Amino acid sequence: MSTNTRPSSYTRSVIVLAAGKGTRMKSDLPKVMHPALGRPMVEWVVDAARTVGCTPVVLVVGHGAEAVRGHFEGRPGIEFVTQMPQLGTGHAVDMARPLFERGLLGEETLVLCGDGPLIRAHTLEALLATHRESGAAATLATAVIPDPAGYGRIERDAHGRFARIVEQKDATPAQLALREVNPSYYCFRTADLFDALKRVTNQNASGEYYITDVFELLLRDGKRVSVVDAVPPEDVLSVNTPEQLAEVSAILASRSAAPAGAGR
Repeated sequence: MSTNTRPSSYTRSVIVLAAGKGTRMKSDLPKVMHPALGRPMVEWVVDAARTVGCTPVVLVVGHGAEAVRGHFEGRPGIEFVTQMPQLGTGHAVDMARPLFERGLLGEETLVLCGDGPLIRAHTLEALLATHRESGAAATLATAVIPDPAGYGRIERDAHGRFARIVEQKDATPAQLALREVNPSYYCFRTADLFDALKRVTNQNASGEYYITDVFELLLRDGKRVSVVDAVPPEDVLSVNTPEQLAEVSAILASRSAAPAGAGR
């Protein structure tokens, strides 16, 4: 069990959600282990988090946990927690509470999804910089995309300030028309994250505990939530189907063919 830290007054950790089955992938392989450009999707996410100094990397496993554990077992700085049954993203993150209570997480924690291999380290760097400079309890990256179908929408108040994230199933027609979306790149002050998770409920259309509810709870507490429009539209795509996996793999291939330094 690794407790390595960066030589800094801050430490940062990451929780990667990797428990989903991925029914639409039509495979017994857990979704995050499907290869994108020859590597499991989740490995792209883990590598981006490691590049910005996250230790430990906490993998939340569930369906096909043995495959995920087998791939990463023995690597330094990796921790595993199990989510079974799957009761939502907030419930998944809360599975890491024992690590938090044992002091194994950093002062700030990224929360990322294992099915988003297009994530880039420089996007995470922008997220972390905004989080630290603004003194926020939580910071999220957003993107404005032409077709927001399937994504949580970012709702802002009359002054243009962040108000909440609305999941598509819970959105009104007016909210569904919003094109600023949530690509699920989050940074939290770790203690505030686990305090708010105690108060998340499942009173929504899916009957699940959403990590996205944490932001509104922190605002109600009078704490700062920062937003950075750091995710280019072409980086937003996550994978739910074999067709999307092929599209993502093609994007990764085009990146690998680009000149060095063209994007990290």
